[in-house]
Amino acid sequence: MLYEMSNPTFHTLTKAKKRWRLAYFTISFSNTMVSFAKNVISKALPVSEFPTYSVIEIIPQTDLPKVRINIKDNPDHLFYGIDQTQLISIVQNKDLETLRRADGVKGLAKTLDTHLQNGIDGQDLNERTAVFGSNTYQKPPPKGLFYFVVEAFKDVTILILMGCAVLSLGFGIKEDGIKEGWYEGGSILLAVVLVIVVSAVSNFRQEKQFDSLSKISNNIKTDVVREGRRQKISIFDIVVGDIVVLNVGDQIPADGLFIDGHSFLVDESSMTGESEQIEVNVTGNPFLISGAKVADGHCRMLVLSVGMNTSWGKMMSSITGDNNEQTPLQSRLNKLTSSIGKVGLAVAFLVLLVMLIRYFTGNTKDENGKREYNGKGTSVNEILDSVTGIFSAAVTIVVVAIPEGLPLAVTLTLAYSMKRMMSDQAMVRKLSACETMGSATVICTDKTGTLTMNQMTVTKFWLGLEYIEQHASNVIALQVLELLHEAVGLNTTGTIFKHASRLVPEYSGSPTEKAILSWAVEHLEMDMEKLKQCSTVLHVETFNSKKKRSGVSIRRNNDNTIHVHWKGAAEMVLAMCSKYYISNGCKEIIDSDSRKQLENIIEGMAASSLRCIAFAHKKVFEGTETLAEEGLTLLGIVGLKDPCRPGSKKAIETCRFAGVEVKMITGDNLFTAKAIATECGILESGQEVCEDEVVEGVQFRNFTDEERMQKVDRIRVMARSSPFDKLLMVKCLKQKGHVVAVTGDGTNDAPALKEADIGLSMGIQGTEVAKQSSDIVILDDDIASISTVLMWGRCVYNNIQKFIQF
Repeated sequence: MLYEMSNPTFHTLTKAKKRWRLAYFTISFSNTMVSFAKNVISKALPVSEFPTYSVIEIIPQTDLPKVRINIKDNPDHLFYGIDQTQLISIVQNKDLETLRRADGVKGLAKTLDTHLQNGIDGQDLNERTAVFGSNTYQKPPPKGLFYFVVEAFKDVTILILMGCAVLSLGFGIKEDGIKEGWYEGGSILLAVVLVIVVSAVSNFRQEKQFDSLSKISNNIKTDVVREGRRQKISIFDIVVGDIVVLNVGDQIPADGLFIDGHSFLVDESSMTGESEQIEVNVTGNPFLISGAKVADGHCRMLVLSVGMNTSWGKMMSSITGDNNEQTPLQSRLNKLTSSIGKVGLAVAFLVLLVMLIRYFTGNTKDENGKREYNGKGTSVNEILDSVTGIFSAAVTIVVVAIPEGLPLAVTLTLAYSMKRMMSDQAMVRKLSACETMGSATVICTDKTGTLTMNQMTVTKFWLGLEYIEQHASNVIALQVLELLHEAVGLNTTGTIFKHASRLVPEYSGSPTEKAILSWAVEHLEMDMEKLKQCSTVLHVETFNSKKKRSGVSIRRNNDNTIHVHWKGAAEMVLAMCSKYYISNGCKEIIDSDSRKQLENIIEGMAASSLRCIAFAHKKVFEGTETLAEEGLTLLGIVGLKDPCRPGSKKAIETCRFAGVEVKMITGDNLFTAKAIATECGILESGQEVCEDEVVEGVQFRNFTDEERMQKVDRIRVMARSSPFDKLLMVKCLKQKGHVVAVTGDGTNDAPALKEADIGLSMGIQGTEVAKQSSDIVILDDDIASISTVLMWGRCVYNNIQKFIQF
């Protein structure tokens, strides 16, 4: 800078140019000094043996996807020193050694500027996408209209008709001249071209419709943590460095590493072909591959690579997505059309042969009664005219015999029905389901979310035999209140996020979890953050549909005591308890009388359509590996209200009027199931329920095969059922000759969804495994949408019938 100022040319510059030059040199000098200071400080401070940026070696690779920002050439960039090839290979090669040198998940999180608890900042999303790529994959170009026109020309029926049209055109012109002779052949040709155009346009529109449905189907919502807040985003919006929350039934959206979690098992069969479930943990196998399904447990993962940098992305981009699926009706009609065509050709050939023999043997006469063929006395033109007329008659038989519009009518009807179903909140994944749904005779539906609103609120709370009406924290002893805080806040998959600008916290998780957390915060004055700081979670047993409960063991940091907490279906948790707490903090023994009273409390709440959840606790000694399941103390019972959907009763009446029986299969207890079924119209109100109409899953399971077959038609409600019971009912109904549609939302519902004639998964509450096992996805989880699907299914058959009659 001093050199420049001493330079004679500097003095010849204008004042404005001098100011710009000085500003430039000032900024340049400042940057140099700052850079120098950073180097001095970094050398002075103690650092780990492996610096955060040097853990990933920069190795150029030719097949690395291009990005818009070259961070290797920009030392001041936030992600300078990070090589994507190494990030990709860590997960794909399951390279524990490189991961260890990188200081594990913590080291990589620091490198990617990710806070393991609060996630990424959220302000640098565009930059992360520009550097590491987006979580999308390249798709093959869509097929154009011309492709479907060419495909239509490949149809045998069309080729036969085209040949007939050309022959008819030639014969007509030969017989009647070009002015009048083109009518018949030209008409056939026009009809064939019309069929080709309509068929091509219909298939082209159907392809576009399937493409749009595919986009909706693939746009899976997943939970991520950003800026300390858990939120749902599209998997396409996930970036490298994101913290993703995974639960049972989720599909892993990107390649990444296990941060923390419990009992986490994944199914990698979609990638490896091996159906064996693999345990993922921090030490032995922390690698999570995109496309795999979560079979059990829950965890948080750090995303390392997305989109085309993952094996799943490369595999999906190589799939052409051809939709050559034909429904059973289409296949049968195509066979029928082909058979009719063959018969028509055979008859036409036979007629042609007979007429030619009759003509050349002199057995045919003209309008004047003279023989048409007189051997050498007949001119060549006369012979050609007669043969042309014979050929024309044979061609007419073929044209009339082939119903070329029948398959087209089915295609148009199915395409129209699919479009209308989509607008009515039903996404068709398999085309055959459109027509099969029209034949359904039985619908087996879930309760929660389908018949009800799935909007839970805690309306009742019992502490032992005492009903707590007022603010619970004012009347319950501090000891019991602390245990309730632990039971709710630590034995949950839900989370609470407090906004700085809002008074009301934000709850995430399942509707049941959100309702209980909300109640605990508002009525028990639970502080989630304080609770987590005061305790350490040792072991978790996640909720499953068989045991219908979840458990956790924790260590209190202040006194190192270990406590076990269980939460689940009230009658099942009660069976594990030998004592119960009362409001003053004392324990009472559960004898036969008090047990009966507690059972009556549960039954009373269930009869009021409330879902009953109980909490139990036990203090255990150090070294206990499994969660204690006996000798627990009952902490309390809550009743959650989930109101029926406004249109559920009318939808069930519509199905009944159409001759379709609706059966409710639920995991709730018998009394809750009866109350909801009566409210929705599955059971008649005011009438005594027959014994065979309402059963529990364990009863149905324990019936003999003959008893099940006898009683399955009469069953309307099955309570406390497992996914196996649902599968068993579907099999029995199919053996009885019914066409069965079944709804499902959980991972364990997949066998029943596949076994049923029509599998209906839930778009909101349904897991990804359930959706992929189903034929139709009900986007709003509403029973009314199911009755609409039934209507459009029947519309297919009605339209075909009208076409044939016409």
